[in-house]
Amino acid sequence: MSDEHAKTPADHVGDTVAQLKEMRHYSKNNVETLTAAWLLFDGELSKLKQTEKIADLMDRQGQLHEALENAIADLEELLEKIKPEPQAEA
Repeated sequence: MSDEHAKTPADHVGDTVAQLKEMRHYSKNNVETLTAAWLLFDGELSKLKQTEKIADLMDRQGQLHEALENAIADLEELLEKIKPEPQAEA
């Protein structure tokens, strides 16, 4: 990117939103994968007294996913407020 078109605060917020959305995508996939593993091995993990570890991970992953959703919504709202107005062509 040239000095002529330095990134604006709106550009930086937009980049951050894009990165958070990518994280959200992977977070969702991780939650789904962990849930599938949990359902598959719940009986065995229970016998081995390991269910609390997986349940804790699932809770934490769910909290991360929710926090990502909130951060994305907040930043998208901010982005709408700070976006420069389109310039009319002369």
